[in-house]
This record gives sequence, C-alpha cells and structure tokens, in this order.
Amino acid sequence: MQKFEQFLQDNLPQSQSIHPHYEQALHTMLNAGGKRFRPALLLGVVEAYNPLLVESAYHAAYAIELLHTYSLIHDDLPAMDDSPLRRGNPTLHVVYDEVTAILVGDALNTYAFEVLSDAPFSDETKVKLVKELAHNGGLHGMVLGQAIDCHFENKPLALEDIKTLHTNKTAKLIAASLKMGAIIVGREDVAEKLYDFGIKLGLLFQIQDDILDVTQSSEEAGKLTNNDEDKNNFVTILGLDKALREANALADELTQEMGSFDESLQRELSPILTKYINRHK
Repeated sequence: MQKFEQFLQDNLPQSQSIHPHYEQALHTMLNAGGKRFRPALLLGVVEAYNPLLVESAYHAAYAIELLHTYSLIHDDLPAMDDSPLRRGNPTLHVVYDEVTAILVGDALNTYAFEVLSDAPFSDETKVKLVKELAHNGGLHGMVLGQAIDCHFENKPLALEDIKTLHTNKTAKLIAASLKMGAIIVGREDVAEKLYDFGIKLGLLFQIQDDILDVTQSSEEAGKLTNNDEDKNNFVTILGLDKALREANALADELTQEMGSFDESLQRELSPILTKYINRHK
C-alpha cells in the first residue's frame, strides 16, 4: 500500500484559487490517513488475478477512498453526527467552518469520478466502474443508508431493518471495492461472489465499529466514541454481549467462505481480511 499512498499524495486535488484555505481543507482528511481498507480490497483482487494492472488500478482505488472520505466529512457535520474528531484529527467543520466542510465533501465526491475517468482502462471498463461506484455510493447505497440513519434517530428499528440500514450505509461500498477489482481484471465470473461476500464483510465491519464505540476511548478509535446512544446500531439494539456473539458468528462464516476462494485470491486477501475480521476480539 506504500505505492498507493504515494499515488494518492501525487494526485491530491489542486485548486488555483484566491480562497485562503480551500485547497488545504481539501487535503486535510486525505492526509490524516485512515485504514485505506476499501482501496486495499480492490488492489488485493487485482494483485491476485493480474499484478500488471495494479498500478493502473490505483485510479479506481483512489476514487473509492475519495468517495469514502467525503462521506466521513459529511457524516461528522453538525446536522448529522456533530462529531469533533475523525482519523485522530479535528473534523473540518471544527478546523474551518461548516460551509467549508460541506463544500470539501462535495468536491471530493465529484473528484472521485474525475480520477476514475482518467484511469488507463477501456471506456467500457471505466463505465462499468463508474456505475458500480455511483450505484453503491449514492442514492441506491451509502446516501440511502445515511438518510435512513438520520431519519430514524431516537426511533428504535427492528434488527432486520438495522441490517438494511447498514447494508446501504456501510456494506455496499465495501462490496463495491471487491467487485470493482474483479471488473478491472475481467473476472466477471467472481465479481458477484465477491460482492455478496463484501456485503457480509461490511455488516461485520459495522457491528465491530459499534462494539469498538463502547469499548475504546476516543484516542484509541481516532474519533469520538460513546456518541451513538440515539442511533440505530447493533449494540444499542442487541446489547454488547449479543452484538459480540453476532460479530463472532459472522466472522466465522466469512472465514469459512474465504477458504472457498481460489489460491491466488486467498493469498492476497487473507492478510487484509484476517486482521479486520477479528479486530473486535
């Protein structure tokens, strides 16, 4: 991931402007680090099936990271979670102001598709990637999940509805990362299997985040913790013990499914997935 990180730094969004801090604000959350989990999944799939395409795939991996980062900036806004901390740093609306945070989020969202349009792939492949990212990151996925999350704050949902919420808000972008890797290498035969696996992985990721929210300090998590009491998450609905059991069962299921991957895919994804599948333990 070191080479991907350098690609990211070399392609930070630039703006020729008289604005005193707009460009710096564009860079702040991207430079704050983060897990780079979604780019790692995409690049792992590409590395498994066609290592020669990895450098070209940096464009798609970066596009996902840009879209994800925009979503975090907007998620932290006063109108949503009103969080002062993200990736171990003050959030943009705290450092600058709410208008700057909104506009930077908007800019990173659209820049994701500009970066993807510059990828050295055929037009057909780029259209498929654009559609996948837009579908799962937009009104059919992440944005829908955020809308449900905000609307039903302080209104407890049934467990299946919470799974629907977080399938959209969290899981679909993780699933899209795996599927986009398969699209890049022309492995349509495994694309849907990886997408379905990614939905389960995304749900586990969310359950783990909910668990860590009540078991870690803000310093450990890099974001404000114990701030979701009014939200529909797995711990508030199930309680910590049941949420842990749900996470363990899903982790076991994913580990078993991982064993059915072909050897090259297991080799590339296992180090990433094993770390995250067990991070709540």
